[in-house]
Amino acid sequence: MQLAEVKRLFEAVQEQIGRVVIGQQELVEGVIIALFSEGSVLIEGPPGLGKTLLVNVLAGTVSCKFRRVQFTPDLMPSDLTGHSIYDMKQQIFTFNEGPVFTNLLLTDEINRSPPKTQSALLEVMQEQQVSVDGTTHLLPRPFLVIATQNPIEHEGTYPLPEAQVDRFMFKLLVDYPPAADEIDILGHYAAGRNPSKLAGFQLEPVLKGDDVLAVQQAVKAVIIEPGLLKYIVEILGACRSWGSVTIGPSPRAGVNMLIASRTLAACRGRDFVTPDDIKELAPWVLRHRLRLRPEAELEGTTPDETIRAILESVEAPRS
Repeated sequence: MQLAEVKRLFEAVQEQIGRVVIGQQELVEGVIIALFSEGSVLIEGPPGLGKTLLVNVLAGTVSCKFRRVQFTPDLMPSDLTGHSIYDMKQQIFTFNEGPVFTNLLLTDEINRSPPKTQSALLEVMQEQQVSVDGTTHLLPRPFLVIATQNPIEHEGTYPLPEAQVDRFMFKLLVDYPPAADEIDILGHYAAGRNPSKLAGFQLEPVLKGDDVLAVQQAVKAVIIEPGLLKYIVEILGACRSWGSVTIGPSPRAGVNMLIASRTLAACRGRDFVTPDDIKELAPWVLRHRLRLRPEAELEGTTPDETIRAILESVEAPRS
């Protein structure tokens, strides 16, 4: 696949999603770029802002297998990965695949389940496989986990384990829409179109699973200069030594930034990465990987504000 085709497919998916999802441009772009980069996404925002709707629409746009799991306090790890059942007739154990054996997995309200269940996704997200009873089962490709969660201040939520949070390529935030977008949302219902019933929006699959794999391979041809690799490392180093940060990003964050910046450049119609690509992606890649000191949180400092200050302190390479 040529890089020019990546841009066309990116815009085609955007157009299809835009038929149903009003506004939320950054969220839509982030999810598509993660799909093209083979990275998982954590979406955080209050209930009712269309997080689940976006994933359902994406599933209607990409022609591949889609499954949704609603996380609840009584959900068990085997409810995700699957389990072995003894076949009395054949006198053997057979493995029943869980919902993770899909291409697009929506884990809805992931922080409504305790850490034991959340941790069942660690191997799934990193190695794209499941190990049960000493046997490893590979997951189909392409594979993407999109998790939604309510803000941790909400009642009945469990913070995600740090090891799992680090496996998400992006953390995307959803906020309340501006008045103009909210009027358009009401316009859907006023016209008799219910976004929860997508049949009325005439969505068309514009991507197949093989197309996604071809895109993931094509973006590897995007050029990233050695100076930009150094720039990524300098950003990570600044995060780790920043005064208000107690835990900084791991090397996986730099890998994610490299992969995603190539994809972003291709989606914008370029065959090379620029410093602006890295700056644009930095909040998505870093905001869930920074832990701030308690005193900074008490002062109201947010990870995004810290990331902006860090980016201003690190000199970008000149093209």
